[in-house]
Amino acid sequence: MRYSVKELYLTLQGEGAHAGRAAVFCRFAGCNLWSGREADRRTAICQFCDTDFVGIDGDNGGRFECAEDLADTVAALWTGFGRPFVVCTGGEPLLQLDQELITAFHRYGLEVAVETNGTIPVPSGIDWVSVSPKGAAELVVTSGDELKLVYPQPNAPPERYASLNFKHFFLQPMDGPDLKTNEQLAAEYCRVHTRWRLSVQMHKLLGLR
Repeated sequence: MRYSVKELYLTLQGEGAHAGRAAVFCRFAGCNLWSGREADRRTAICQFCDTDFVGIDGDNGGRFECAEDLADTVAALWTGFGRPFVVCTGGEPLLQLDQELITAFHRYGLEVAVETNGTIPVPSGIDWVSVSPKGAAELVVTSGDELKLVYPQPNAPPERYASLNFKHFFLQPMDGPDLKTNEQLAAEYCRVHTRWRLSVQMHKLLGLR
């Protein structure tokens, strides 16, 4: 399989349970809930995405002809100690992340995480599964390591997801012009509903990608 990758870069994970941890981000091009074109945003299933996942023109991006080539490039970006950590994101990474690539990552000693919208079944072998549901989309991934809900969303109240089989539950204030209000709303919800923890986008506060 060929892989279309928007960008590859070493950074710190900015959200959720692994916030602050060094990671190579592998951002795949494409998504099944929005084309990435602003002209299509108002009619998209997901209308609040803040990520550029269109094309293959980002840092170290491109088309990789096989899993081994992509795994080799990702592994070469790791400069730290300990087990290297790759976060597969997008767009929607599960449109491309397959068993062959997971196996190749593991051959290079990489710990593999995925950040998915939960609309596509997760292949076996992924070490960390982070699901971020979208209220207008059917959720088919109902278990994993963390559920990270952007808040507030129409048709996505936290109680809809609180009984699912995840180890961690995070509310993440929706970015945009109402961010400050959304931060207050999310913080208050977490204070009252203690199953949930607040996740802020630390990388944005620090000026990281």
